[in-house]
Amino acid sequence: MKKVSLAVLISLSALTGAAYAQSDNGVIMSTDPAKAADIEQRAQDLQARQQARSEAPAEEPMKHHKKGGHPHHKAPPKADQ
Repeated sequence: MKKVSLAVLISLSALTGAAYAQSDNGVIMSTDPAKAADIEQRAQDLQARQQARSEAPAEEPMKHHKKGGHPHHKAPPKADQ
């Protein structure tokens, strides 16, 4: 019973948080043609930039060079007694 009530409480708090986040800065409607043209231009620029980035040759990842013959944990030399 405790698990079910805990799940319901978490679900309700998640829904409340989502509803609160959407209430302040929702979608704003505008009939201004200049704003619409500006937003369309930004969208086209962004799309062109993304296409150029995806078509560009991928850079080779940096190669890690390891020093050969040197283990990470080397036992100290034993002293002869």
